[in-house]
Amino acid sequence: MSATSDEHDPPGDLHPLVKAAEAAMMRSLIDPDHAMRASRVILAAARRARAAEATAVALRSMALAARELGDLEAAEHHLREAIGTAGAPPERIAQARLSLVTVRTERGHPLQALRVAALAWAYLTPLDRAKLDTQRAVALAHLGRYQEAIASCDRALRALVTAPGTIDDRRFLAGGLLNRGLIHSYRGDWDAAMRDLAACLQISQHAGLRHLARLSAANLPFLAVRRGDIAGAFKHYSEAEDTLFGFPERLATMRADFAGALLAAHLPGEARAMLSLAVPDLEASGARAALAEARLKLAQVELLTGDPHRARQVAEQAAEELAAQDRLSWLPLAREVLLRSRLALEPVTPELVAELIACADDLEEGSHQAGAAALRLAAAEAALAVDDHPTASAQLARLTRHAEQRERWMPDGTRLTSLASEPQARQFAQAAQIPVPVRQHALALQAALQEDVTGAFRAIRDGLAEVSGRVEAFEDPSLRAHAARAGERLAAFGLEVAVRDGSAREVFEWAERWRAVAAPAHACALVDPDRVRAELGRGALVEYVADGDALLAVLVTGERMLLRRLAGVRQVKEAIVQLRYALRRQGHPRDVETAAAEVERLVLRPLAADLADRPLVVVPVGALHTLPWGALPCLRERPVSVAAGAAAWLRARKARGSRSGRPPSVVAAAGPALAHAYAEVAHVVACHPGGRQVPGRIGPVLESLGTADVVHLAAHGVFHARSPLVSGITLEDGSLMAYDLLDVSRSAGLVVLSACNSGMSRTPMEGAPLGLPGTFLAKGSSCVVAGLVPVEDEAARAVMSTFHELVAAGQPPDTALACAAAKTGETGFACFGAGDQPLY
Repeated sequence: MSATSDEHDPPGDLHPLVKAAEAAMMRSLIDPDHAMRASRVILAAARRARAAEATAVALRSMALAARELGDLEAAEHHLREAIGTAGAPPERIAQARLSLVTVRTERGHPLQALRVAALAWAYLTPLDRAKLDTQRAVALAHLGRYQEAIASCDRALRALVTAPGTIDDRRFLAGGLLNRGLIHSYRGDWDAAMRDLAACLQISQHAGLRHLARLSAANLPFLAVRRGDIAGAFKHYSEAEDTLFGFPERLATMRADFAGALLAAHLPGEARAMLSLAVPDLEASGARAALAEARLKLAQVELLTGDPHRARQVAEQAAEELAAQDRLSWLPLAREVLLRSRLALEPVTPELVAELIACADDLEEGSHQAGAAALRLAAAEAALAVDDHPTASAQLARLTRHAEQRERWMPDGTRLTSLASEPQARQFAQAAQIPVPVRQHALALQAALQEDVTGAFRAIRDGLAEVSGRVEAFEDPSLRAHAARAGERLAAFGLEVAVRDGSAREVFEWAERWRAVAAPAHACALVDPDRVRAELGRGALVEYVADGDALLAVLVTGERMLLRRLAGVRQVKEAIVQLRYALRRQGHPRDVETAAAEVERLVLRPLAADLADRPLVVVPVGALHTLPWGALPCLRERPVSVAAGAAAWLRARKARGSRSGRPPSVVAAAGPALAHAYAEVAHVVACHPGGRQVPGRIGPVLESLGTADVVHLAAHGVFHARSPLVSGITLEDGSLMAYDLLDVSRSAGLVVLSACNSGMSRTPMEGAPLGLPGTFLAKGSSCVVAGLVPVEDEAARAVMSTFHELVAAGQPPDTALACAAAKTGETGFACFGAGDQPLY
């Protein structure tokens, strides 16, 4: 994270050239370009006059300006020249060394920086030693010596808070608070970090130290993410990006730190976007310390996003750089990525298991307790893969040994040391840092190894309840979904145990439990399968689940529940990609038919006999969220509703409520630059008694969503896979984004989006597909009709016109869409939610 650079002593009764050099240094943090030009002129004059002290100060001033301009190599060159200036007073040489401490740290040599600090110490005044301590703290933090770094800051701040109060003293006081705040954040103490950064910001602003204020504000995005405020984090980021423009190394460091926080918040896509901007600038500026950390984060991102080859390459480079910088405490983090990459790429061997355990031990020793616990669990699973049950049991025991004892006798608020010996207290403190999902996963795995299925389910259920409790704090659906990913592996293990047990009912219940963790608040309650069967009538519900690389389906009808194993997840995904490609390019109909038949063979044919011709509710998983279901041969002319889960479908069925027998109020709006949009809207309005058209602007559309029963939008649609809540519908005055809908109090019962790709979603975790349909449903809609592929304007007009004619004639939306698609041949639209209830 961004740390302050140092400064200088105020001028006293000095040589005019020394005074001028001191004045230039005063400007180095405010206007580094001006300070650099002035320092060059002063340096030339000092050399002509053979004024050694002025020469050393001018060189130091140039170094500080270069540092602020992001040229660390030049900064070090100038400081070494200052240190080598013959005849310069020892205190000036020491001050140059003080400046060199930060530069050597940022160039990737924190251990050497501490040696430079030791050389400077003897020739500095007590106040300068306090200033040196603020810089030593940064080097210590980069070496992972956080306790020493905090002590160094504390010592410095005690002296600086009673200093005379010159602008330089205030600068170092604010800088020391900034550095201590950053070290607190390294340790995960977010409240302490926020207090120090707020104090730094206040002092900087009061003293007119705008640059330090910018550095403090630049860390707010990082802290906002770690405190759970993603939306606020991006707002802080936008502001910091503006204030740091022109300081490329500072901006790059801020982006890399922000990426680390996004990574910890389970947002690897967003983290990669930040790192792709940060890494080149860090390379160009020579900020090797920040660059090594950024590479490590990038390696973690590559691993999480499914590219272990690239993850291994980047982690190896990061490990080399960290080793060259003597940052030994960081090496286990890089080695963890390397080992996890090998797990994904190579067969498990006893040697690999031993390396995993050794790395977990090193992470634990380096106070990375959460990472150590997760890797220890991976080591236990790897040991089981090679039938080494003793090793697996030993690792699981280390994760669970205090779980029951703590719950049984630990009084709330009691100090550990009052009840246990110091080693026991330390063990309990470490156990408290084991993430709940990891601990519960270990307990469940222990129970499963003992054939205690009931105990395994209980451990998983308790762990998911803990995750769900934390998720409930977030109203933003993207935050809920991403926060819930902490329990994803635990939920997957619960599903695995249920599948192994072979009961369709248990698989259904655990699939729903998984979806309920991340689901919006209205759909997170668990659902009784018998209630689903009763609500289906003669219809059927197919809930898809992924068990590793295998796609399974639970078929629920009024008569029975069946579990079927279908195909490989990758095979299904490739088939869907082929179908979407055939539909997008609008090639020969035979190509579409072939691709659609292949998808049907994989995902529906094993269910065909029991499915018969029933109306269908599908609950997708993974790539199935992008499938235009109406294109499958056996589903043409069949009513199909797509739901995020059985609980979500039940909620959508009840969302419409009663209108006391009155006809629905229908509103339609047209967006710009879309052929036939106004003609389509006119036809829609004419189909419904009392239907009316509103301007295609954001305000009137949002107002209509709050009052109308049906809202139809004919406009262009944009889907953003990386940030699905900024997907939107293009209106006359801008884009109506999914994020805009989060603030509305309610949404129309039926929303029709006559727009390409408006039905697309991204699912960071099952149960909460993020995009326009899911957002409308979360705000109270019972049904959303939207396109899943690009559709020609004329075809969209034809299918939508027919659809509204049928709805106005009393057909339910799902039936009306199926018939309209059959009549027009346009199968790119889908019905989301519950579309089985007529509006008239």
